[in-house]
Amino acid sequence: SNVKSITVTKAGTQQATTQTTGGKIRPVSPNEHILGNPNAQVLIVEYSDTECPYCKQFQATLHQVINDYGASGEVAWVYRDFPIPQLHPRAPKEAEATECASELGGPTVFWKYLDEVYATTPGNNGLDPAQLPIIAKDVGLNVSTFNTCLSSGKYAQKVETDRAEAVAAGGNGTPFSIIINTKDGSQTPIEGAYPYSQLKPIIDAMLGK
Repeated sequence: SNVKSITVTKAGTQQATTQTTGGKIRPVSPNEHILGNPNAQVLIVEYSDTECPYCKQFQATLHQVINDYGASGEVAWVYRDFPIPQLHPRAPKEAEATECASELGGPTVFWKYLDEVYATTPGNNGLDPAQLPIIAKDVGLNVSTFNTCLSSGKYAQKVETDRAEAVAAGGNGTPFSIIINTKDGSQTPIEGAYPYSQLKPIIDAMLGK
């Protein structure tokens, strides 16, 4: 493991890695977790850890972005998994739970499930795993089908692929986001839970506002 120390930076990220390579991420595909217009000019690709308190904060910020820019179809939010097991051993299984919710209930249920995980956890590995099927029931899923999916571990590799990609792209902590301007293909990485007031100018600049 390349973990030497765990630090929390002022930028509002939780860090558990020490190397940055910096690379391009895979293109966004239509079957991913996308809130908003998949053909939006600006895509915010967020790599997130459900047990990171800064991610919990950023979840609310990105919902505000979609509330403001989603209706016009200009901005969409793409959610990818970036659990940091060294900090939050429960986060990978929570990420798998969101993937099961997506498989069993489709996009609407995925976002509901994800929101409820963030709303329920106190953060920092504090969510009791027994809550995962309860949340599934709350969002209208069949609990036994959900439990079968979760215990199968069928999404463990997908979660790990997302995590490895985030690290390879330069993600040193969570949340780690890459804002893509699909018009010119440029990618702007941002580390941490940027407040809305700092995110808006980046988005507006890309939209030429």
